[in-house]
Amino acid sequence: MNLPTTIEGFVQAQNERDSASFSHYFTADATVSDEGHTYSGRAEIREWIQQATEKYQMQTRPINYQQSGASAILTVEVAGTFPGSPAVMQYHLELDNSLISSLRFTG
Repeated sequence: MNLPTTIEGFVQAQNERDSASFSHYFTADATVSDEGHTYSGRAEIREWIQQATEKYQMQTRPINYQQSGASAILTVEVAGTFPGSPAVMQYHLELDNSLISSLRFTG
């Protein structure tokens, strides 16, 4: 599957547990909604992903990608140390040029 460069780098940074690189795929004022919380800006997103990957030891494998305009859905298989692993999840993304401006999860 061919992913846009931003999405490919975002997934790679998450799998390498590189929270600093991960956060640079987001706009300066981006938001992430996860488990009932919203994280705003690169610093909060970096802290959130660092804590989540340390806690759950997550690895993601993209299985589908669809984009229409600035909206995209990345479907991934997520494995880690959480109940129900592995799980299929959808990453709902809003893009601003080549960066992510919004991310929320379903699945």
